[in-house]
Amino acid sequence: MADIYILGIESSCDDTSAAVLKNGVILSNVTASQEVHRAYGGVVPELASRAHQQNVVPVVDQALKKAGITKEQLSAIAFTRGPGLMGSLLVGVNFAKGFARSLEIPLIDVNHLQGHVMAHFIKENEADDHMPPFPFICLLVSGGNSQIVKVNAYNDMEVLGQTIDDAAGEAIDKCAKVLEWGYPGGPVIDKYARQGNPHAFRFSEPHIEGFDYSFSGFKTSFLYSLRKWIADDPKFIEKNKFDLAASIEFTIVDILMKKLRLAVKETGITHVAVAGGVSANNGLRNAFKEHAEKYGWTIYIPKFSYTTDNAAMIACVGTFKYLDEDFATINLPAFSKVTFK
Repeated sequence: MADIYILGIESSCDDTSAAVLKNGVILSNVTASQEVHRAYGGVVPELASRAHQQNVVPVVDQALKKAGITKEQLSAIAFTRGPGLMGSLLVGVNFAKGFARSLEIPLIDVNHLQGHVMAHFIKENEADDHMPPFPFICLLVSGGNSQIVKVNAYNDMEVLGQTIDDAAGEAIDKCAKVLEWGYPGGPVIDKYARQGNPHAFRFSEPHIEGFDYSFSGFKTSFLYSLRKWIADDPKFIEKNKFDLAASIEFTIVDILMKKLRLAVKETGITHVAVAGGVSANNGLRNAFKEHAEKYGWTIYIPKFSYTTDNAAMIACVGTFKYLDEDFATINLPAFSKVTFK
């Protein structure tokens, strides 16, 4: 059987990424980030799409060069179809369509959320066998999504619960913005939390039935508490920044893990993975390790390079779909709505 080379293209938000996988083994994974959004405290869609237009060609070129192959060796091109920012998605979608047509090779559409979950199946080498067995439970947490997913197969994922308002990553970023710690707030809170007391401050946690999440009550509690503390002491944030960060992180991780424990208990599935940008958080990673020891879970935590948006996860799904000959038509549109379908 001939070698399968899949080029993955990811452009759902503010990172332009391209990767090449050979028979499921990663050869390259190149990402261009957009610093322009820091000044605005969040991603500006119009600026993001313009930056993607500038970055997509050089990023793909570098991915091919680092992989040590020519474009003529590619078997297919996989691209993020959605969900995401429509303007950003269209850049990757249209480039992938044009490139695939010029090379006369198949086109493969990939769900961005499915990519995050399947990041656990990216191989570092041919002998790599670290992947979770099907079925497994995956906590998918990022800036835009917080979901508990039952993964029956690469193309069969059931959402057991999800946020009814903000996502965990969004809540973290909003807290950091109120504290004037910059954007994105996740890395700053993670850094400060390592030096603080997670039990220094208490914030409210929601009481939602089932497996669904809510972070709006936590944010309101945090904001009202902070206003009171600053009124009493204008220098409160600077004096307590490490404890504040640790307490924010503890509360959010506690909310996430309570529902995850419930899902594991009710499904009886003890192979548990975490994925998405927030899975880079050390507090969440430590909570997973503690749960593995306490409850007997077998856990799967991705490498830091596979937590954020990247094209290797898109090429990984693309490899599975290529083997199933599940190809996309040239007229397939992008979609922005959050869904696994």
